[in-house]
Amino acid sequence: MKIYKLGEEVLRKKCEPVKEITPEMKSIFNEMFDTMIEAEGVGLAAPQVGISERFFVAIADDDVRRVFVNPQIVSTSAELTDYEEGCLSLPGFNESIRRPAKVTVQAMDENGKNFVLEAEGLLARIIQHENDHLDGIIYIDRGDPKFAADVTEKMKKRLERAAKKEAEKAKKAAKIAAKIKAREEKKNR
Repeated sequence: MKIYKLGEEVLRKKCEPVKEITPEMKSIFNEMFDTMIEAEGVGLAAPQVGISERFFVAIADDDVRRVFVNPQIVSTSAELTDYEEGCLSLPGFNESIRRPAKVTVQAMDENGKNFVLEAEGLLARIIQHENDHLDGIIYIDRGDPKFAADVTEKMKKRLERAAKKEAEKAKKAAKIAAKIKAREEKKNR
């Protein structure tokens, strides 16, 4: 699956609730786990793979694969902790972000079963980070505005370079296709 990067519109949209968990969705959950693990992440939200629906997957330090569908954080601790966060949609950038140390979340699992989970440590951090994605919020929005502006500018330049490369590839492919077509036409005369 493609992981969308900062600057792509889908990451800033508020996601719609999931109406029904279908067999296709279960397949998407598995693909998201594979994509997340391959990218060496610990959480991945639907908008990060171009889907504007309220769900995310996570694997914290306990190695349990968790799916959160239509999650709602129902309570947070007064105690706050700082933690160096990164994001698969902003590769190569990290910033210390202050968040509640503990959270209670209610959601559905991959089978549509409701659950309530009290989390702390890394899992609490992942839940808050990924849940933010569902509201179009990226972790840099919660940190130093100067850092956020710098990262946003750098990611914009990365996206521009990537788009330029893709355009060059497409141009080369079109040129090659035209040459092949011309040869075929010459042969068929």
